[in-house]
Amino acid sequence: MSVQTPSRLVSIPEDCGAEAADRGFSTMAKSMVGSSILVIANEIRDLLARGVEVANMTVGDFDPCEFPIPERLRELLLEAVEEGDTNYPPPAGLTELRQAVRRHIARTQGLDYPLDGIAIVSGGRPSLYSTYRLLVDPDDLVVVPVPSWNNHNYRDTCRVRLRVVHCGPETAFQPTAELLRPHLAEARLLVLNTPQNPSGGVMAREEVEAFGRLLVEENERRRADGDKPLYLLYDQIYRSIVFSGHRHWSPVTLVPECAPYVIHSDGISKGLAGTGLRCGWLFGPPAIARKVVALLTHVGAWAPKPVQAATARLLADEQAMAAWEEEMIRRVQSRLDVLRDGLAELRADGLPVDFIDPQGAIYLSVRFGVAGRRTADGRVLRTNEDIRSWLLRRAAFAVVPFSAFGVEEEREDCWSRVSVGAVSVEQIRRALPRLRRALEELA
Repeated sequence: MSVQTPSRLVSIPEDCGAEAADRGFSTMAKSMVGSSILVIANEIRDLLARGVEVANMTVGDFDPCEFPIPERLRELLLEAVEEGDTNYPPPAGLTELRQAVRRHIARTQGLDYPLDGIAIVSGGRPSLYSTYRLLVDPDDLVVVPVPSWNNHNYRDTCRVRLRVVHCGPETAFQPTAELLRPHLAEARLLVLNTPQNPSGGVMAREEVEAFGRLLVEENERRRADGDKPLYLLYDQIYRSIVFSGHRHWSPVTLVPECAPYVIHSDGISKGLAGTGLRCGWLFGPPAIARKVVALLTHVGAWAPKPVQAATARLLADEQAMAAWEEEMIRRVQSRLDVLRDGLAELRADGLPVDFIDPQGAIYLSVRFGVAGRRTADGRVLRTNEDIRSWLLRRAAFAVVPFSAFGVEEEREDCWSRVSVGAVSVEQIRRALPRLRRALEELA
């Protein structure tokens, strides 16, 4: 029996439904906006289409040509598909993966969570979003240090109040417990990220411990007063990418008494360069993990079953994991070191450049202090967005201003994020002379 094709093609105009949608969107939909980084991505695509070589240091992603996933993971993925692991996974995730994650957490962080405290999800975002949805009601207060990734978007989608606390370069843009303490009395959720996107800063052990003790102290007060608890959403998706002199810690490792109030977000997106494989895990109090599983059954944010099966087998191979993490750190740091050294030369030559030494993740915080200067074509660079656009046009050097990470424009002070996940060492080296020429041309 042949497949019948329609007798005519109905053409739908591009503006179909726009007027109705404008009237019909929910309050949340009207306040929600897309990523500002995507706007920059469109400009980069236009330059690439014109044959311009761009040092694209905007994306928090990995170019598979530069950072392919582990070869063993690729083999295991193919095996899982061949074995027929292509149907729905269990809502909480494959048992073998949850067990592998449990052993992995115990081995790397000294934490033995019950299996019911571990939920497998499709990357990092579902962990973050579901924590907001399950623990914070509309108009409740969430406290976040800035710069930080995506919290202003979760504010809009979850209709919460967001109090941002600005952090500075003296702490690699990481907060301290004493800085945030005055803001927590009415908060329902505190969000921390280390190693940090966008700054690349790694929170020191003493600060992680201080946050754990602050959680215990605050929640003892609330229990006595009959108030709702304060929770910590602890985003550690870059946990395994830390450099010499730094180490990642969980507050629960250092202050076990804070365990009832900490929800961790982790996965393979960054540590295994598997951003498109969409496999992550949330771990914390079992009562919360079970609610996350229930919520995501209605959303379908499960990690694909063959990815789960492959990840379980790779995590179980301790030797392969240790070798991969060492190699991953080497490859990321080699790029960041070349970039850091090049920026240091510019700074030593008197050009208006500053930066934070690499500590972790795939990022470097860079300051191009050229606000108020005039370009060769007579334009004055007044804002960080002006600087960002000029760097891309004049030097094909693509960065993301801190305003994309919740920092108010008037407080950016010319700081931006650069990412090395999609560039080679040679691309960075070729970009640095272009950057030098552009900076030297400024009046």
